[in-house]
Amino acid sequence: MRAHQVSAPGGPEALKMVELPDPEPREGWVKIRVRAFGLNRSEMYTRQGHSGDDAPFPRVLGIECVGEVLDAGRTDLVPGQTVCAVMGGLGRRYDGGYAEMTLAPRSQVMPIETSLPWDVLGALPETWFTAWLAVFDVLQAEPGQRILVRGGTSAAGMAATSILKHLGVHVIATTRSEKKRPALVEAGVDDVVIDAGTIASQVRGLFPDGVDGVLELVGSVAAVADSIEAIRDGGRICHVGLLANEWGKAMPEMPRGITYEFGDSDTLNAEGWTPIWEKIVAGVETGHYRPNIFKVFAFEDVVEAHRMMEESRAAGKLVVVT
Repeated sequence: MRAHQVSAPGGPEALKMVELPDPEPREGWVKIRVRAFGLNRSEMYTRQGHSGDDAPFPRVLGIECVGEVLDAGRTDLVPGQTVCAVMGGLGRRYDGGYAEMTLAPRSQVMPIETSLPWDVLGALPETWFTAWLAVFDVLQAEPGQRILVRGGTSAAGMAATSILKHLGVHVIATTRSEKKRPALVEAGVDDVVIDAGTIASQVRGLFPDGVDGVLELVGSVAAVADSIEAIRDGGRICHVGLLANEWGKAMPEMPRGITYEFGDSDTLNAEGWTPIWEKIVAGVETGHYRPNIFKVFAFEDVVEAHRMMEESRAAGKLVVVT
């Protein structure tokens, strides 16, 4: 099978198309014919060498994929089923979705019945699970609230906006580029704030008492501290992104009873998240949720896709189809 493998840290060109043996069937693991996969910045960080011993090289990247079961590994799944595989070491501790076939433990594989095309389905798993976790579990968003999405044109930011708008939340979203404002407006954002490094004063200008919560996707120490200044007394902040490429989970002192939590999607598993996966796919099928695909790439163009991701040129999800 063909796969994109990284043998040493580097830029996008570190991804090399190679021929590898097809994965061998294994009890308790599901062999999947990969049809599409979304790109994630964590894969970029792994490719750059930031994952250390958690992702030894050589490695086929890819923390998510969608496709069809080829061998169910004596699990309850059956060949031919449409599934997604996500996280749980995929693309880090063992080879991931940047391949024509992959092997994932049953605990990380979620079946679905859907008529969505592969590119749309491939845009959903990791990004939407992250957004769902942030909106419902951490921010505990409710209709009528005001939520700030800092890093709004990221794939997770746009997915969160879609969930929040369907929930009935007033969404304020940031972007560093005026050129990306139309993408946020089209996504349903109520107020767009241009982020030149600080945004708290602009947000307070719109809402003097502050917002109810912040989805923090930029993630630098300075950005987190600034975002906290935009939150009302007793509000919440979910720090789930690292768009600033600044490592470490910084937690400044929390004033005014503000609740801070780092949203961690490493706990995703099929047992707890398959019902949520079904809700997300159904929401896209009915048009309640937007997949927010920025560009679809051919399997041969993964290097180009990584370059676009690294240069932050996208407003939404980048997807590769095999």
